[in-house]
Amino acid sequence: MPTNDISAPLTTTIRQSEDLGKLVRQLRSEQGLLQYDLAGLAGTGNRFIVDLERGKPTLQLQKVLDVLDLLGLEVIVRRKGGDRHGK
Repeated sequence: MPTNDISAPLTTTIRQSEDLGKLVRQLRSEQGLLQYDLAGLAGTGNRFIVDLERGKPTLQLQKVLDVLDLLGLEVIVRRKGGDRHGK
């Protein structure tokens, strides 16, 4: 999980939508933003932020990526280590 220093590099593995939601909630709080504030900055409704932080799996990907960008995050996709099935 992230450190309190928002300038420190953050690497975390997200395996479920709930993992991403917890990360978004933590970073939003660390940055002193309310859900309403983040929704306004992202141009979404407050409900979207609530759903994102709860890990709703059916949210629009581009909106999720936009929120992550606002929080200073980027998504990097890489192959898992191990055999061809990632084990």
